Amino acid sequence: MADVVLPVLDEALALPGVLGAMPSGFRPIVVDNGSTDGSAAIASDLGATVVHEPRRGFGAACFAGLSASTADIVCFMDCDGSLDPVDLLGVADPIVAGDADLILGARQASRGAWPVHARLGNRVLVRTLRRRYGVHLRDLGPMRAARRDRLLGLELRDRRFGWPLEMVVRALDEGWRVHEVPVAYEQREGRSKVTGTWRGTARTIRDMRRVLA
Repeated sequence: MADVVLPVLDEALALPGVLGAMPSGFRPIVVDNGSTDGSAAIASDLGATVVHEPRRGFGAACFAGLSASTADIVCFMDCDGSLDPVDLLGVADPIVAGDADLILGARQASRGAWPVHARLGNRVLVRTLRRRYGVHLRDLGPMRAARRDRLLGLELRDRRFGWPLEMVVRALDEGWRVHEVPVAYEQREGRSKVTGTWRGTARTIRDMRRVLA
């Protein structure tokens, strides 16, 4: 049914749970972005397709996974245990039905799962999109789905943390129907490398503001 791109950097703790919960018909593509904890080997042993992307960067890993995908529909999700792969069904269904061109998973966070600084940064960016495009989004969700050929046609350039926002901005520029569905969001496994820290959040917002500029 769909390929699922899973960018990975030292996610050995979360991989078994994420891959074990993958719904039938969704092929996991684990993109190892320089892990030193054996993540790639674990993913391979668990039956996932493994792609190695030596160039560091969230966008670089996502693009490598997109390039390696073969399914008509491609999903993306974090591989840290914060998202439930079962929610991919609800994210992909509107794309399958032709009711949307890009679906974002709007996070319904449990207590303590989404740090305040990361939540506020996300809110600022979403409000900017509302003002610029009139689109009513609540979250630049890390779980999303679209058709592969159309994603490649966007010619996304960012290879850092601006990738998720660039996808939405370029899709809106092209007149795509961008909608969202609710997805569960729990505390991640292990230590966050990005939005779990003020520095990581600031770096992400900086990359995303560059995309908006």
